[in-house]
Amino acid sequence: MRKSKFKWTGRNTLDMVMITLGSAIYAFSLDMISIPNHLADGGLSGFTLIIRHFTGINPGISTFVLNIPLLIIGFKFLGKLAMLYTIWGTFCLSFFLSAWSYQTIIEQLPLHHDPFLAAVMAGSLSGLGLGLVFRYNGTTGGSDIVARVMQTARGVEPGNGLLLIDFLALACSLSYLDLYHVAYTMVSCVLLSTVLSKVVAGGTQAKGAFIISPKYKEITKMIDLELDRGFTFINSEGGYSNEEQHLIYLVINTKEIPLLKQIVRNEDPNAFMTIFDATEAIGEGFSYKAKKTSLFSRK
Repeated sequence: MRKSKFKWTGRNTLDMVMITLGSAIYAFSLDMISIPNHLADGGLSGFTLIIRHFTGINPGISTFVLNIPLLIIGFKFLGKLAMLYTIWGTFCLSFFLSAWSYQTIIEQLPLHHDPFLAAVMAGSLSGLGLGLVFRYNGTTGGSDIVARVMQTARGVEPGNGLLLIDFLALACSLSYLDLYHVAYTMVSCVLLSTVLSKVVAGGTQAKGAFIISPKYKEITKMIDLELDRGFTFINSEGGYSNEEQHLIYLVINTKEIPLLKQIVRNEDPNAFMTIFDATEAIGEGFSYKAKKTSLFSRK
């Protein structure tokens, strides 16, 4: 049976555009904030800054050269489309690292009086840039490739994978920076990892809830009336009593938690309820428009 040929779609074009945008933001953070404030960086970018300090070679050039062996490794673990995105991301990062350093319209942001602010700005922008790249299935080469391989082969979250690689680069950065600036760079890297993970997760973050009560019908009726949220009954069995029971499962917004607690408390003060984080919620009321409701509860 012949395999169907790959067809380029509008989604692929969007991916390429967002990878370009993410690379531009990340390069801006390095050239305009990290370098003028004597901050290091994690991963391959950290090593390119070390090379820049001792040899004067532009990070855009060293980034491209150092990525060649990593791209070869990537071919073994990543699919053709992923590698196409990676090569594009690598090219974009190299291009923007050179472009931002040579342009004269936007000035650098030296914040020597407040290195903590510089670290926060660098980490936030870098996390946003890399998060966009990862969210749209690309990488900017370097440690991103390693993180993507770790995600594919081991299921390691990209932000955590990058954080491990970052600390190695930071240790090497002590060869030209003092501990004071490297410590602030660590703050930047932790923030980068946090922002990256949030951007990659995307969607609408919400809360999930499990409720166990013999008055499940009364509780779900009020959930429908007051919250206008869908719910699911899950057949379960009590571990101690061995009695059959219905477990209520639903997903709500964070701001709806107080009302949910009040509903459960009013209907059954002895009900058992657990609330947990839902990384991403997709569906009616979250990722697309919810049903319109009246200002008053339905009867």
